[in-house]
Amino acid sequence: MLEEASAVLHCVADSGCERRQVLRRRGGGSGLGIDSVAQEAPVALVINGISHAVMMATPADLEEFAAGFVLTEGVVAARSDIYGIEVQRHGAGYEVALSVAQQHFMQMKEKRRAMAGRSGCGVCGIESLAMLDLAPEPVAAPWRGRDVAPAVAAAARELGRHQALMRATGGVHAAAWCTPDGAIASVFEDVGRHNALDKLIGALALQGRDMRDGFVFMSSRASYELARKAARMGIPMLATISAPSSLAIDIAEQAGLKLVSFCRQDGCVEYTLVGTG
Repeated sequence: MLEEASAVLHCVADSGCERRQVLRRRGGGSGLGIDSVAQEAPVALVINGISHAVMMATPADLEEFAAGFVLTEGVVAARSDIYGIEVQRHGAGYEVALSVAQQHFMQMKEKRRAMAGRSGCGVCGIESLAMLDLAPEPVAAPWRGRDVAPAVAAAARELGRHQALMRATGGVHAAAWCTPDGAIASVFEDVGRHNALDKLIGALALQGRDMRDGFVFMSSRASYELARKAARMGIPMLATISAPSSLAIDIAEQAGLKLVSFCRQDGCVEYTLVGTG
C-alpha cells in the first residue's frame, strides 16, 4: 500500500503494529511509556486444503502475501492459476487458504516441503541441496546501457515518506515498486524482507501489472531469495539500500537481472556488469 508523507499509522488489529508498555531510560532517568512495535505472527499457507508452509510475518496484506508467495516460489506459474484466497485468524496466528489450479497442486504435492519459516529465512525446510533452485529464468534487459543512478536516487529520496510502519515501529523492511524514472508507485512492509517482496509482487499480480515495466527498491540487503524471486517474476532490476550477498550476485548474473546496492541519493553500486555497455 502506498502511504502518503503525512499519513499516520494507527496501531489497531491487523494494522501491522501494536502498542506495548515500556520503561524508557535516558540520561540517567527513567519513565513508563507506550511504544509501537511491529507485529510478527505465524501465518499458515494452506493450498487446496493441504498445509504447505508456516511463515513468520507481519499480519497485514496477507492476501497479497499469499499470492506473491505461491508465485515467487513457483507453486503456480501465473496469476490466473490462483482461483481464490481466504484469510482467517486462529488464536495468535493466521491461516491463508488458497485455491489453485489442480495441475500445479499435484506438482506441489510431489515436491512438498514443510516450511517452519523464520522472518529471516528464505529456504527453511529444504530437505536436500538438490531441492534448492539455483537456476533462474532469464529476464528482459531494458536497463542495458542505461545509467540507473538517477532512477535509484529518486527512489531513495522518496522511499522514507512511504514507510508508515517503519516510522511507527522502527523494525520492518519495505519493498517498493518504482516506475522506470524512480517514482514510487506502491510500498509494502513486513518484518521479513522476503515477505515484504512477496506482498509487493502479490499485489502487482492481483492488479494485473506488468512487472517488466519498472523495478523493485528494497530497504534491506540483497539476499539470494530476493534475487531469485525477482528473476522468477521477470522483474528487470532489483535495487537495495544495503549490500548484496555473493549468491544474490550469482543469481542476478545468471538471470540477466540488474542488481544495484548501496543505493543512496548521491550514488549506488552496480554488481551485475554484463550487458552494461
